[in-house]
Amino acid sequence: MSTRPFHLAIPVDNLEKARAFYRDILDLPEGRSSDHWVDFNFFGHQLVIHYKEKSTVDEVHNEVDGKAVPVPHFGVVLAWEDFEAFAEKITPHVDFVIEPYVRFKGLTGEQTTMFFYDPCGNALEFKAFRNDSQIFAK
Repeated sequence: MSTRPFHLAIPVDNLEKARAFYRDILDLPEGRSSDHWVDFNFFGHQLVIHYKEKSTVDEVHNEVDGKAVPVPHFGVVLAWEDFEAFAEKITPHVDFVIEPYVRFKGLTGEQTTMFFYDPCGNALEFKAFRNDSQIFAK
């Protein structure tokens, strides 16, 4: 089965701030838009930011590898060689929840990962596996 693009729509309470973050900081090509939403090419997937008034949401974290991982979160599995360049590019512009590091070093599923929030509180994770064949390995 070939991988198909996913579609994800997320709420943002400041459309222009979020638009600038995804377009200028993460360097995502912008697609269609309106006064209430903007499409982005999220590494070949369709990400849509939709304006929604700010609401109170309890922050939830689960422990993984001794780190407090924000839930929910979304992101992309990058190629190992692309992860470092991407992390370097965004580091001056984001406050990491979990700074880039290697998780499960030397074990099945070894990966490098990082977590940060967009300006509207959506948690993102970018990661890369040492060996992509282990993405779903137990």
